[in-house]
Amino acid sequence: MSTVSTEIAVRKVNHWIAGNVVPSTSGRYGVVWNPATGEPQAHVDFASAAEVDGAVQVAAQAFVPWRESALSRRAEILFKLRELVDANRRQLATLISLEHGKTIADAMGEVARGLENIEFACGIPHLLKGGFSEQASRGIDVYQIRQPLGVVAGITPFNFPAMVPMWMFANAIACGNTFILKPSEKDPSASMLIAELCAKAGLPEGVFNVLQGDRVAVDRLIDHPEVKAISFVGSTPVAKAVYETGTRNGKRVQALGGAKNHMLVLPDADIGMAADAAVSAAYGSAGERCMAISVVVAVGDVASPLIDAIKERMARIRVGSGQEDGVEMGPLITREHRDKVASYLEHAESEGASLAVDGRGEPCTKTKGFFLGTSLIDNVKPGMRCYEDEIFGPVLSVVRVPTYEAALKLINGNPYGNGTAIFTRDGGVARQFQFDVEVGMVGINVPVPVPVSYYSFGGWKASLFGDLHMYGPEGVQFFTRAKVVTSRWPDPSTSKVDLGFPQVR
Repeated sequence: MSTVSTEIAVRKVNHWIAGNVVPSTSGRYGVVWNPATGEPQAHVDFASAAEVDGAVQVAAQAFVPWRESALSRRAEILFKLRELVDANRRQLATLISLEHGKTIADAMGEVARGLENIEFACGIPHLLKGGFSEQASRGIDVYQIRQPLGVVAGITPFNFPAMVPMWMFANAIACGNTFILKPSEKDPSASMLIAELCAKAGLPEGVFNVLQGDRVAVDRLIDHPEVKAISFVGSTPVAKAVYETGTRNGKRVQALGGAKNHMLVLPDADIGMAADAAVSAAYGSAGERCMAISVVVAVGDVASPLIDAIKERMARIRVGSGQEDGVEMGPLITREHRDKVASYLEHAESEGASLAVDGRGEPCTKTKGFFLGTSLIDNVKPGMRCYEDEIFGPVLSVVRVPTYEAALKLINGNPYGNGTAIFTRDGGVARQFQFDVEVGMVGINVPVPVPVSYYSFGGWKASLFGDLHMYGPEGVQFFTRAKVVTSRWPDPSTSKVDLGFPQVR
């Protein structure tokens, strides 16, 4: 990547089109910050609508030969890509840490989970096997095949700049589509390294493309008639808008929105285990995960000892630059986001909650980085801002309820339905919870129940717009359409005119 001269020399992050780095002609760009220092570290191009059109044209031209490629050839390329990503996982993790702020260890975990999806897509010859019914009627066979859609696009969030793109593009290209990635403009460099690795793996030019940009690029991708499907991850209001606009334009859309994940802790739970889980799931990646636990629902007398155990663990968390050894939690992505998250702490007590741990002290006050310490709000109730909003930061709320039934009603009454967890030693209660709870992903003594790659990821209610979940078997289904073929090879002498409705005889 080339550098540009400003008051502070920063890198330039361009597009990737037809197998090459392509500088933008729009004249528009954004700043990529270093969250740990508060300083700019790169300029990222913002694509114009015309540049989007050009990328779509490239992808459309690449689609025909890629669709005609053998499944074994696609699998061979994906196997090579899997090896290249594995060999470069440290470099990917470093880019993620520098631009997002998460620790190297956390970024390495992100790359590992993304890699699972490439591994799943390597099995595409098996995954695209259709069904065949011989002699469905006398002399007639019926079979179903799945075919690619064409040009598809993925619009991904800042919190997982490598993993979420892998959720999307691995299945998309394995199924024979060509793919345009519009990554977050806040941490775009991982997408460029992924593009380089795709090229080294032997992926033909135009099959995988990266368009950097802002809303201009997003809107044009959603409007473009040659883009057949949109896969999106982001906040609920934007996800809803993408889904409604995309489907109105005749596209297939899966749009994952926000979350407010509850962790139910029953009186019989192991307090130490539950506290470890709550702290890990709430403060990992500074809470900037759609599967982060943001609400602990404490039943009965378990609340006080659980809160004490959580506070004891919080006190040991080391906050600092994600590049430093021993740091467990890094900064938030931008100054504006850090300040917005901190505002919930400012208003919590005025709404009647108790600020058990205030994270606005060190290192927030002694650095230019976008830091906020771990925070804990007790006595939270529905209706409070800190409960109703997806905070998306290192803030954990505790809601106290008297019974399991009250806890279930609280969780099911929340408009989000992404992930939830229950901590208990009672197998019967846990089984009843998984049966009754209206949430798409459930953990039993597991705080972050992200499915493995051979299942599919997605929530319910306002956490998902669309019919199909992401990656795994449903990902293959999303990026293909079914075709049923009914065939007959009879002796011509047996043919006759029959105006009746076809029947199985």
